[in-house]
Amino acid sequence: MAKKKNTAWVCQSCGARAYKWTGYCTGCGEWNTIVEEVIPSAGPARGIGTAGGFSAKPTAVGKVSFTETPRFSSGSIELDRVLGGGIVPGSFSLVGGDPGIGKSTLLTQLAGRVAESRGPVLYVSAEESPQQVRIRAERLKAMAEGFLVVSEADMQCIEEYNRDIKPEVLIIDSIQTVYKPDIPSAPGSVVQVRECAAQLLRVAKNTGTAVFITGHVTKDGAIAGPRVLEHMVDTVLYFEGERHTQYRILQAVKNRFGALEIGVYEMDDGGLHDIPNASELFLAERPVGASGSVVVPTMEGTRPVLLEVQALVGSTAYQNARRTANGIDVNRLQLLIAVLEKRVGLPMGGSDAFVKATGGVKIDEPAVDLGLAIALASSYCDCPVDPYTVVIGEVGLAGEVRGVSQIEHRIKESQKMGFRKAIVPANSGRIKTEQGFELVGVRTLVEALQAVGIGRYKKQR
Repeated sequence: MAKKKNTAWVCQSCGARAYKWTGYCTGCGEWNTIVEEVIPSAGPARGIGTAGGFSAKPTAVGKVSFTETPRFSSGSIELDRVLGGGIVPGSFSLVGGDPGIGKSTLLTQLAGRVAESRGPVLYVSAEESPQQVRIRAERLKAMAEGFLVVSEADMQCIEEYNRDIKPEVLIIDSIQTVYKPDIPSAPGSVVQVRECAAQLLRVAKNTGTAVFITGHVTKDGAIAGPRVLEHMVDTVLYFEGERHTQYRILQAVKNRFGALEIGVYEMDDGGLHDIPNASELFLAERPVGASGSVVVPTMEGTRPVLLEVQALVGSTAYQNARRTANGIDVNRLQLLIAVLEKRVGLPMGGSDAFVKATGGVKIDEPAVDLGLAIALASSYCDCPVDPYTVVIGEVGLAGEVRGVSQIEHRIKESQKMGFRKAIVPANSGRIKTEQGFELVGVRTLVEALQAVGIGRYKKQR
């Protein structure tokens, strides 16, 4: 296939360009993602231009005029925490998630609360009619007078509305359905998404309006469109949760204005409700006296959260043992099983192993290694761990227990939730604890297992 004039071959998955059509993208390794896109002959300048009150020219960083703009509340404690303390004027945020998970609900509630407390909010829906948005707003009790809604997909019209109204917050639902008429490509294509996002970025930085956009996701859970979209925005938020449960988790995977936090919500007919004490929620249904259950204090940004990790180890009915993980990296599971077999003496190589982090949270920090290893050994030996004990530490390949960061915050949250004992790395240093709270320092995985009542043991089959 010959390339036409003013066209380019672009990967819809990663945005990489190709000199000719091929069935395989070397950028992301996906098949059948290369499509032909029309390149606009001329377009507006891509830079921010003049923003913040100073001209766009090279200036010494110490001479750049700067006035710190105070954040304002979104009306949700959890959303403010995830955003780093509130909404930053002129920020550009992307909210992604599965269909029906609650993205529009979250932004509708945000629009109603900000419009009621601060000023006008413009909600641009390119997927729904104004009547549909009103039905949702009535259900969520977000009928503020300054909550303005329009059904529009043309970026030129959207920019004119923003210039006339000067809203505090501009919401686009969704970025894959808006388009620029001067680009002869379908909405949602790589070029349209990139150019519309670039125009919204200029709107945010030049006018000081906080812009929120929603994004569709692929079947793999990644935000659809070019990956450059996530690089352009200031904040990337993923809205996650199990469809059959009422709990939702808002997780920041990128934030230029703060740490990567999580927010926890409960969803019902009245919308999303904040759950400030996430640890209490995740431990509410924890089984007491069951083997394979261990509580681990994790850090989500600056917020300590206590989670339960569960393990189930049993004999396999197949030639190759299965390793299944939910919310935990399966490679971490395989590594810990190898360490338990080599350094502790538990012959787990021929056993099926299933682990999960309860509550639908994904754990990716090494501080849960020790807790997960103890949960696996507890299930294998059918020996329960004391329900008032928390476990903290990283496990090395030699079976050593390594220190982790922010251990005092983890211990403080454990004490707050009523736990009375913590298994920690021996080199954690001096930690202040309340009276009656016991700290047990361990140097190896064997010592940790002995501290919770699990010694060297070979299961009799």
